[in-house]
Amino acid sequence: MTPAPHTALVVVDLQTKLLAALPRAAAVLARTALLLDAAHAFGLPVAATEHAPERIGLLDPAIRPRIPDQHIITKTCFSAAAEPGALARFQALQRSHLVVVGAEAHVCVLQTALGLADAGWQVTLVADAVASRREQDRACALTYAATQGLSVVTTEMLVFAWLGHAGHPAFRPLIRAIKALA
Repeated sequence: MTPAPHTALVVVDLQTKLLAALPRAAAVLARTALLLDAAHAFGLPVAATEHAPERIGLLDPAIRPRIPDQHIITKTCFSAAAEPGALARFQALQRSHLVVVGAEAHVCVLQTALGLADAGWQVTLVADAVASRREQDRACALTYAATQGLSVVTTEMLVFAWLGHAGHPAFRPLIRAIKALA
């Protein structure tokens, strides 16, 4: 797993109307919020996408304040990497490794992750921070991503890899947040 200083977090389409259709929405939002807090603790840049926000709504209010306005990419392509101008915005993060979370796992998350990998980034999907309306679609997307060379981890695996040791100043608040996850 790539160390934190080389990493940025990408949140894909965790929008209000889409989340209403996802059975694991609360768990995905809680894990995404934890990862956003961890990214901030480590000084990692974050970016997010909103797919057709005029129809699907804006990013959920539980996570929206944690993402800088200038790092929100509006898109209509399923892959954010295919959206005109988006690759330049990801390059501006100046990171070689992108950690991707969001919805739906088998559509926009998978296509974005594969597109970013094709563009040269090392990409990791966080299995417990992605969702689809149907569990079979989510599971298949994660399996397929792994066969395509993407890393697949859990929130806890990633946070502990970023921490590196229990003496890190962010350890105590992050371990409390991990323990609070359902």
